[in-house]
Amino acid sequence: MKIFTYPSKAAEARVAAIAGRGLGLKKKDEQAVARILADVQKNGDRAVVAYSHRFDSPKISENSLKVSDNEFKDAGRQVDRTFARALKRACNQIERFHGQQRRRSWIDTDREGTLLGQIIRPVDAAGIYVPGAKGGKTPLVSSVLMGAIPARIAGVSSIIMTTPPRADGTVDPHLLVAAKKVGVHSVFKMGSAWAIGAMAYGTATVPRVDVIVGPGNIWVTLAKKLVSGTVGIDMIAGPSEILILADPGADADFIAADLLSQAEHDPMASSVLVTPSPELAKTVAAAVEAQLARLSRQDIARASIDRFGAILVVPDLSTAFDLANRFAPEHLELMVENPFEHLGRIRNAGAVFIGQHTPEPVGDYIAGPNHVLPTAGTARFSSALSVDNFIKKTSLIHYSKEALHREAADILCLAGTEGLDAHGNSVRIRLEKDKGK
Repeated sequence: MKIFTYPSKAAEARVAAIAGRGLGLKKKDEQAVARILADVQKNGDRAVVAYSHRFDSPKISENSLKVSDNEFKDAGRQVDRTFARALKRACNQIERFHGQQRRRSWIDTDREGTLLGQIIRPVDAAGIYVPGAKGGKTPLVSSVLMGAIPARIAGVSSIIMTTPPRADGTVDPHLLVAAKKVGVHSVFKMGSAWAIGAMAYGTATVPRVDVIVGPGNIWVTLAKKLVSGTVGIDMIAGPSEILILADPGADADFIAADLLSQAEHDPMASSVLVTPSPELAKTVAAAVEAQLARLSRQDIARASIDRFGAILVVPDLSTAFDLANRFAPEHLELMVENPFEHLGRIRNAGAVFIGQHTPEPVGDYIAGPNHVLPTAGTARFSSALSVDNFIKKTSLIHYSKEALHREAADILCLAGTEGLDAHGNSVRIRLEKDKGK
């Protein structure tokens, strides 16, 4: 793992390359996805099945797109107690955290003659996308929980889930057990852009939803981008990333393990250590090499580290926090002495992991906060998936005759300034009629 002294020309070039890597969206891919979406919108289930045959499973048919009750029952018999126990803990803790995000409708009558407020309502239907991950061989159970639990807490009445089928046309039982546990109403065997299209437009089998959430590959990301506006989406997510701030007292082996936990995701993933300690930098670089050799996904992790990894040695922690805010990382780990004293310095981050015994995977699976987080610097203006993604806010406005008269002159002034005569007239006509009574 390359070590850079910051600030320097070489370090600045590396920072710019990492921070500017973007989402990797290409025009030709966007055009291909647009064609898939148009096909699904026009041909519905028939198009979905055709793409499934081509990319996932030849055993999928229009009749087998929806997971049956018997498949759910069989799944319950195939998972062990250890998984059931872990699932229960994860669900309880994720539910507890997201339960704190509930919003309530409110009304304000402080201004005489007026009633102002906001009604909070859930969307009617939500779609949860769960990636297939290596042909279904690594079922991403956590994606089920992180998508469906906040939707259920928001009060969504219809929650569906799509996930690519395995080659034999089945869905991993762990995913089905998790879906049932968190209140998903229906699961459909479909993936990639055609699954996003089916949820956005609806088919004979798949009901149309109002919001689509969940991570996925570049085709899923592009499809979500293109249907945004037809439906709501959580975010346009890019490759995973981690930035660790560490002082000389931090454990080098812990740091190396955490850097690699993100590097193994994707060759485009980013893993960065920022430290004022040259000695720690060298020790971490050696630890990364030693641990990398033992990973099953070492080729992916190596490509990620080589392209978008860096150890940046800075003059002090103040510079380190400035750099962290510039990166606006998806995952920010604080491995510094008295980390809570530094929280006020953080302006941009998807999630912050505090202390030596809070590795990023704790947040991926079980801590409680959502692991669907803004990437590629979008934590500057975006937030984690939450209950808010599944609600609508409707404003309430009521004026009495007296209140309208009291504020009419100001309304007329502003409408006149904007040159909108009809706007002004809608107030003026009421004043005139009330005066004549």
